[in-house]
Amino acid sequence: MGGSGHPVTMDAKAEVGGEDTGPRPMEMLLMGLGGCSGIDVVMILEKGRLTIDEFRMELSGSRAEEMPQRFTNIHIHYVLKGPDLTRDKVERAIHLSNEKYCSASASLNASLTASYELNGERFELGGNA
Repeated sequence: MGGSGHPVTMDAKAEVGGEDTGPRPMEMLLMGLGGCSGIDVVMILEKGRLTIDEFRMELSGSRAEEMPQRFTNIHIHYVLKGPDLTRDKVERAIHLSNEKYCSASASLNASLTASYELNGERFELGGNA
């Protein structure tokens, strides 16, 4: 149980002695990063009085071969739809989240990249999104 009092079930795969009853800790790490940045992006856009009709994220990461097999590269892809969302506003929100507000991204020692899809059109952002 975390500090908020909400229980979370994590497990390992059966091959290493787990029962495969929940996400792995490293999956949870990516989910935590996604939640942190996603909440920031939505809040920043909504503070700008912008309408978000759809929002979701896809995260992927590469891990080191050697122990402790930390994430070395993480990519976040944001998918947004909304009538008044523009490239500059979405990019600003993503940069603010990942460079200023998201404590999860600031806590990770991994290269962070991002891309986004806005109303069906895909855009890439530079490194350390």
